[in-house]
Amino acid sequence: MNFNLNSLVRENIKKMTPYSSARHEFSGSASIFLDANENSFGSPLPDNFNRYPDPLQLPVKEKLSKIKGVPVQNIFLGNGSDEAIDLFYRIFCAPGRDNAMIFPPTYGMYEVCAEMNDVKVNKVNLTKDFQLNIDAIETAIDPFTKLIFICSPNNPTGNSINRADVEIILNNFEGIVIIDEAYINYSKQKSFIPELTEYPNLIVMQTLSKAWGLAGLRLGMAFASRPIIELMNKVKYPYNINSATQLLALEALDNIEWVNEHIATTVTEREKLRNELLSLAATEVVYPSDANFLLVKIKAARRIYEELCDKGIIVRDRSKVVLCDDSLRITIGTPEENKQLIKELSKYKSN
Repeated sequence: MNFNLNSLVRENIKKMTPYSSARHEFSGSASIFLDANENSFGSPLPDNFNRYPDPLQLPVKEKLSKIKGVPVQNIFLGNGSDEAIDLFYRIFCAPGRDNAMIFPPTYGMYEVCAEMNDVKVNKVNLTKDFQLNIDAIETAIDPFTKLIFICSPNNPTGNSINRADVEIILNNFEGIVIIDEAYINYSKQKSFIPELTEYPNLIVMQTLSKAWGLAGLRLGMAFASRPIIELMNKVKYPYNINSATQLLALEALDNIEWVNEHIATTVTEREKLRNELLSLAATEVVYPSDANFLLVKIKAARRIYEELCDKGIIVRDRSKVVLCDDSLRITIGTPEENKQLIKELSKYKSN
């Protein structure tokens, strides 16, 4: 593979001068800040919220660096993973010309962000067992394909993508390969983060929304080569992660034991819920999952979804998604929530 990052970057991005915030221009220690037109008298809140946040979130990245084993310079933090996805399009895809490739069924924001950026999406459906169709992918790639998105474990199917197939793409595609590992903590599969040094075209996304239980903070992570991270920092908004999110993330990152304990509990509950779902008369298939949810093929899926909603139990109807006919995506809840779900579903007969 002949990978050339510079040839992939849009010309306007190469030429642009990034916005330089007051905090970018200063380093070191100081006691009087009169540079950013902040309210010098403070705010009704503690913790210096009258000051703009660290634009590069260095304290958070330093903690993540120790946890993930990745240098700070190889970490990007975004306002959710969706910010990173949007940046990939803005950096690498010329509107109306370039395209990205996705493998349905998969996470919907890859396509939504493409549409917002006027970037065409080439779709190659997964196989019936929700794996990559390597021959079809090779045929579908064209000279204007700049990005390939691989979600593993995949959403909404829950399975991990065959690692050897991912490596075939990494070794042969001359564009950017993004592996979305939002659910990796629930899987026995190893992360692709250690492979960053081997593949200059690799970006790995993770999040604090799932296993870390911080969906409300909206903090996504991207790990990549230093040149790619520098491009992302160049294009992002100056203060994309607010001070409150940074402070709470720092506190949460000190509690790895809590996270590991609840990962183990979730995996145990996942297997228990899977067995209980399989025992129900209306269930046809419970697909294997390496995530914190199960995709369940069930008779009268739409009707069951609506009736569960009426009872205050919300699952996700995926019946209209390709390869997911009559399927519900069910998040693993607490033992009591799972028990209540099974109680309601047990009322439905096979017909």
